[in-house]
Amino acid sequence: MSSDQTSFRIVVLASGSGTNLQAILDRLHGSRGVEVVGVGSDKAEAFALERARSAGIATAVFPRDDHPDRRTRDIAMADWIESLGADLIALAGYMQLVDPSFVARFRDRIVNVHPALLPSFPGLDAIGQALEHGVRLTGVTVHFVDEGTDTGPVIAQRAVEIPANCDRAELERAIHAVEHEIYPEAIGMIAAGRVRIAGPDSRRVIVDQ
Repeated sequence: MSSDQTSFRIVVLASGSGTNLQAILDRLHGSRGVEVVGVGSDKAEAFALERARSAGIATAVFPRDDHPDRRTRDIAMADWIESLGADLIALAGYMQLVDPSFVARFRDRIVNVHPALLPSFPGLDAIGQALEHGVRLTGVTVHFVDEGTDTGPVIAQRAVEIPANCDRAELERAIHAVEHEIYPEAIGMIAAGRVRIAGPDSRRVIVDQ
């Protein structure tokens, strides 16, 4: 947070319905010095944008086809984010890879939530991967974003048991319920200055009590 700001400013990027965005709005926005100042998307029809407009939050759309390449699109998106004075970028169901230059520009200031206990089941369809492997325990991970796929330092994790004969819909409901709790909690800890990476070459995250 810069010295001339009175709030910790968050920009959320989302591609779909925005349920994790809604959890952030419900649990953090306007409280504890936290403010969601922008919601961006790659899809004009994303319902997350309507959630933001209903809350009086600035929105912007960056369709991939409107730009010659991903890097150019992400430069435009990064410029918009910086214009809002964002302290943190939260990916919330944002279904686009971000360019390495975007990650470098906001180093250790981008977070994501993943529906598995990383490093298990990274990438797409983590819930399907867990069911296919027949594991009895999965969960949710909040992590910093680096240039890899779900490889950034872990901030917080919470386990979710998979009962015998659990179907996909049941597991999805359980996972999403945990996401809606742990993601705002982790962002709140970051906003309070309680989260730091142990060192420049470390993957260990220290959370101050």
